[in-house]
Amino acid sequence: MAPRRSPDLAAAAAAALLLLAALPGIRSFSELFFVKEPQDVTVARKQAVVLDCLARGEVPITITWLRNGVKVSENEQIHSLSNGSLYIRELESSKPGERLDEGGYQCLALNKHGAVLSQKAHLTFATLSAFEVQPLPTEVHEGGVARFACKIPAHPPAIITWEVNGTVLLMETDRITVLPSGVLQIYSVEPKDAGSYRCVATTVVGRRRSGEAKLTVAPATNTKLFHKPSIIAGPQNMTASLHQTVIFECVAIGNPKPIVSWSRLDHKSIDVFNTRVLGNGNLMISDVKVQHSGVYVCRATIPGTRNFTTAMATLLVLAPPSFVEWPESLTRPRAGTARFACQAEGIPTPKISWLKNGRKIHSNGRIKTYTSKLVINQIIPEDDAIYQCVAENSQGTVLARARLTVVLSEDRPSAPCNVHAETMSSSAILLAWERPLYNSDKVIAYSVHYMKAEGLNNEEYQVVIGNDTTHYIIDDLDPASNYTFYVVAYMPLGASQMSDHVTRHTLEDVPLRAPELSLTSRTPSDVLISWLPIPVKYRRGEVVAFRLSFRLSMESSIQGLELPGTTYEYLLRGLKPDSIYLVRISAATKVGWGEASLWTSHRTPKATSVKAPKSPELRLEPLNCTTITIKWQQELADMAAIQGYKLYYKEEGQQESGPILLRARDSTYTIGGLDPRRKYHVRLLAYNSMEEGYEADQTVSTPGCVSIRDRLVPPPPPPHHLYAKANSSSSIFLHWGRPAFTSAQVINYTLRCHPVGLQNASLVLYLQTSETHLMVQGLEPNTKYEFAVRLHVDQLSSPWSPVVYHTTLPEAPAGPPLEVKATLIEEDTALVSWKPPAGIRTLVSRYTILYASRKAWIAGEWHVLHREGTITMALLENLRVGSVYLIKLAASNEVGEGPFSSVVELVVLPKEPLEANQRPKRLDSAEADTTRSGSYQLDQRSMTGIIAGVSIALGCILVCILILIYHGKARVELTLL
Repeated sequence: MAPRRSPDLAAAAAAALLLLAALPGIRSFSELFFVKEPQDVTVARKQAVVLDCLARGEVPITITWLRNGVKVSENEQIHSLSNGSLYIRELESSKPGERLDEGGYQCLALNKHGAVLSQKAHLTFATLSAFEVQPLPTEVHEGGVARFACKIPAHPPAIITWEVNGTVLLMETDRITVLPSGVLQIYSVEPKDAGSYRCVATTVVGRRRSGEAKLTVAPATNTKLFHKPSIIAGPQNMTASLHQTVIFECVAIGNPKPIVSWSRLDHKSIDVFNTRVLGNGNLMISDVKVQHSGVYVCRATIPGTRNFTTAMATLLVLAPPSFVEWPESLTRPRAGTARFACQAEGIPTPKISWLKNGRKIHSNGRIKTYTSKLVINQIIPEDDAIYQCVAENSQGTVLARARLTVVLSEDRPSAPCNVHAETMSSSAILLAWERPLYNSDKVIAYSVHYMKAEGLNNEEYQVVIGNDTTHYIIDDLDPASNYTFYVVAYMPLGASQMSDHVTRHTLEDVPLRAPELSLTSRTPSDVLISWLPIPVKYRRGEVVAFRLSFRLSMESSIQGLELPGTTYEYLLRGLKPDSIYLVRISAATKVGWGEASLWTSHRTPKATSVKAPKSPELRLEPLNCTTITIKWQQELADMAAIQGYKLYYKEEGQQESGPILLRARDSTYTIGGLDPRRKYHVRLLAYNSMEEGYEADQTVSTPGCVSIRDRLVPPPPPPHHLYAKANSSSSIFLHWGRPAFTSAQVINYTLRCHPVGLQNASLVLYLQTSETHLMVQGLEPNTKYEFAVRLHVDQLSSPWSPVVYHTTLPEAPAGPPLEVKATLIEEDTALVSWKPPAGIRTLVSRYTILYASRKAWIAGEWHVLHREGTITMALLENLRVGSVYLIKLAASNEVGEGPFSSVVELVVLPKEPLEANQRPKRLDSAEADTTRSGSYQLDQRSMTGIIAGVSIALGCILVCILILIYHGKARVELTLL
């Protein structure tokens, strides 16, 4: 039902506002406010506590206490003090998990001008639970790193200390680091570190000791053996409140010992004033602020090399609400309009609510609450009050207050009387009234107000008519609905009070829409037809019957049956297998039958498909006017193997799109880019390597997009500053800014993602989130993607943001370089050649060549060479004659390093003497048992072949020359004759 908009009645009374100062009845007040408000407190059980509350304003002031929104019942145990504070003698709890006195406390201050509510103070018990994580036994080689961890739920957080062999662990060496999070790190482990370790958790409640874990120190291994860096305890994602301290752990091992460094993924500099390194690489950030939020990267690097590994974690800093716009006190005449504005920021986004004299306001009729505004239409004297804007999130609550003063005119008319209504049809009601008893000659207009009587958050509409009539027909109402009406009379200096309210019911009508059908088969010879109740706004009365019609697609004869209005499924039996059936449905109220749905098709399974996967339980939900979410669940009793799912969809009357191939573990899918107010048919089936399963068919209608004409507001602007950063070879992190146009409580975003140059629109990925960031996963490595984002708020959708492009990181090489060959080209120089690792999308930025003689290899001493990823050969120089060298290669890129190839042996022999059977030897990875001559050194057999070939060629040339000379002489002799 579209609202009727009338001119602002406050504008009609503009002349009256000029005289307000001279009118009697304008009230002033001494502002009511809090000097002290209750604060959060954590106490031990059986301990007394006092919650402060002190208000100032025109006396007398009454203080009332609320717990979790309910008035506190005072007794000897809990009562108010003379200064307004609340005293709780001994905190009680009836049983574990149920706290009688715990909760959110607020005080309400009241005087004759109104009431204000304080901020919420959380009263909690101190607790110390059992350990969730306890230290585990570990064995470490001498010189290695030992790590123990324990975790215990406690409020307030417990202080963790450590004991070894029953005594306090002394922190007398920098080899030992204890993190407040409950982690013990011991670097460069020595034999004397062996023993039994346990952690001790201490709070105001008491102390708990964990179980003991034994540290065993094994003898040191070969210290010269090269080991790539490895992070054995990396940072974890963390959420912290403002001003807390957070610690990211990073423990790395390798040989030589790696160096640990930290950076941010967005390349912003790390705050040096609030951060420091604990121990050998743990990052501590003190007094965290919102700007500290981000992705932090720990990098462990072998000194003097490019061998490194990384680990990353996200820090999200939560912030309590703070106001960026406060409501201001207003003075308005009777029947005017008051608008209070209020905006707050915080993480998570604060929820805005409104209070009137300390009581929550529910949006309905004259009073509307929007994302950041409170609007009061047709002001009445009872609206004179103190209003508070409440901004609340998980981190706290803030309140701001404002006063609405209502100005009353002494010369106003009385209210219209004898208001009555009469139902005309399913959409029209006649409203009639009599003129006011007093000052009716000064009435210049009437306004008729109406709204639905049931439910909350109903819109109130008004129509302004002249003073020459006392009846009006409202003809844009919904069928089968109750409406409430009242009338107000206006004169030049103000408005009357509201008339008495009357309620009237419109008549029923035929249903405006048929139900949405869902079709599945349980056997090859049946179809289960199910449907949901028609939405109330399309029902237009009580549905008393449904009519089902069905036929074979190739036949014209239609069969039908009628079902009661309380039935929502029916099983058709005795059907033909592997046949397409068409089904439609219509609904009826007492008035008659509504229009039938269009035909929905469904193919029954083949008679031979007894082992095919059963049809999934399908559910379709419109997410907004252009997007639907598809959810499904396979029957638990279905024992058939499932390889994946095939999804098809089409707009009614259009060609079907698909199949969209989905994985067996998938259970949801989102289709975007649809048209609003359209009906779509979705078909889903499971399949395996043998055959396709039973299909499930369902229809769904997309809602209409709220237009500018409907809402008289422009669409919201799109999100800004869309930023993309590759997180791995299969994921990209997206972040964007929220527009400053609103502080809406609920904002949803749709992210569009697809590879650049994609031709098949059905493969475009649409993802939904309520946050301003999203990690898109399951992408192809080393592929360029296109991203855009839009927002949805109050049924409005913004345009798409500007497109950004970003490429996923390449995969770390999964295999080693191929066909590694080593050939001796001089007495002390060898050429190593290879081919890139297998894989179409494998990108190599660097090759690492390790080589060493057998003696050096035994001692763990390797020579290291690096070559760029475009080079596939390298020279090994200064080799020792008479030695056997071991050679292996690995490929790497910015993501990581792949495995090393198999070892290739190269025998370096002296150049002289060189006999036929003594050639330089080398083994390649493909032919480890074969010895051949290299392409850079020619043996005697090769030289003999070359000499023989050249001799034969020269002989042929000489014979040809002699033949030509002989024929030339013969021609000369013939000429002379």
